[in-house]
Amino acid sequence: MTDRDLERRTPHLVVIGAGPAGLAATLAAAAHGVRVTLLDSATEAGGQFYRQPATGLRARRPQALHHAWRTWERLRNGLDTHVQAGRVRHLTDHHVWLVEHRPDGGFTVHTLLGPEQQDPAEVRADAVLLATGGYEKALPFPGWTLPGVVTVGGAQAMLKGNLALSGRTAVVAGTGPLLLPVATGLAAAGVEVAALVEAADPKAFARRTRALAAQPGKIAEGAGYGARLLRHRVRLLARHTVVEAHGTERLEAVTVAALDADGRVRPGTGRRIPCETLAVGHGMLPHTDLAETLGCRLDGLAVHVDEEQRTDVPGVWAAGETTGIGGAALSLAEGHIAGRSAAARLHGARPDPAQWAAAARTRTRLRAFFAALDSVYAPPAHWPEQVTDDTVVCRCEEVTGGAIRAAVAELGAGDLRTVKLLTRAGMGWCQGRMCGPAVAGLAGCELTPARRPFARPVPLGVLARAGESEDDDARVP
Repeated sequence: MTDRDLERRTPHLVVIGAGPAGLAATLAAAAHGVRVTLLDSATEAGGQFYRQPATGLRARRPQALHHAWRTWERLRNGLDTHVQAGRVRHLTDHHVWLVEHRPDGGFTVHTLLGPEQQDPAEVRADAVLLATGGYEKALPFPGWTLPGVVTVGGAQAMLKGNLALSGRTAVVAGTGPLLLPVATGLAAAGVEVAALVEAADPKAFARRTRALAAQPGKIAEGAGYGARLLRHRVRLLARHTVVEAHGTERLEAVTVAALDADGRVRPGTGRRIPCETLAVGHGMLPHTDLAETLGCRLDGLAVHVDEEQRTDVPGVWAAGETTGIGGAALSLAEGHIAGRSAAARLHGARPDPAQWAAAARTRTRLRAFFAALDSVYAPPAHWPEQVTDDTVVCRCEEVTGGAIRAAVAELGAGDLRTVKLLTRAGMGWCQGRMCGPAVAGLAGCELTPARRPFARPVPLGVLARAGESEDDDARVP
């Protein structure tokens, strides 16, 4: 039997996404006799959480940008070991646009290669593990399209990946635990953070002490961020929100205002803060495009999984933010469980949950912890009231708040799809990923999965050639 024949007889798992969940799953599966192909759209492993400065920047202390550097080193070294041993193939710059369930029970993963995303490649496998992460929820307000207004994740990515700053003064605003590390990172990099504007009410944490106290490490982490912000003299404006961004050709200042108990802006509380950058975010949403095309069940906006991280589609596992937003530690636990389960199932064995008991306990505690956080870190209940009729809501198609309101009030639109058909909101390049929550909020309807046929735009020529590969395993350059 040749090495190629032996390789083909070894169960093959494709892991999509090389962030914390994907890396943990890859290491767990490879360590238990499964051949793994790790696909990722980035040029380096790590995802957003472990994003590294570009090699050409020659960063002397990249660990200064992370608070979990040792965990990253363990994952990176483990991946390198498995790659060198031939147990893992790590394919970077592979942008997955479709996972196809083949009639023989296997899967074909369709990708586009490189930054131009023009050349197709296919990878075939016995099973698929989705670790596609999440994306930021963007809520509009007057002036949010000005240059200098970025998402908090975007500001963090610029700092971690490019060691770049978008301005010398900044305001970090919105709601959610991500605001703390972003504000801290910007301040440590020399940016004058004029204010941290948090919509949540600090008193709400007191009503959830039981779930929060179960994770003292997370509480200590948050306290550490707070101490660093105090050292940098960053002003905290709790129970406040951004009302408007000001500027002509780029951002010059923002107006923030206090919120009342119902989540409405309190009249007369507005204050103008000069700044060159506004990093704003209102939480995250799971990436579920690939799961939806496979027919996986969703729980609300997240992929439904069982105790083994299996979806309801045989041969498909999911882990990390795609099953619900919960941070890197939860993603690592879920990825480990999914990788161990997939390895056992692919070998025809029944998994023993005792083998991942510690990870399961971590998963339970962190899910409860982040459920408590979600109940505190919610966007202001009446944020649509601050969106004027001439505020652009859908950037791709330049659809305004007034057009969306007219579709509801004058044309009778009652759901997201109808608003989209009447206004073109969500028909552009991002296919509603950025504007979907805003359109739903303005229209007063439920945010529902879009059920797109593909996970990203695909050239027609690629669609015409899809499925032509005769290689049983992959078609890659």
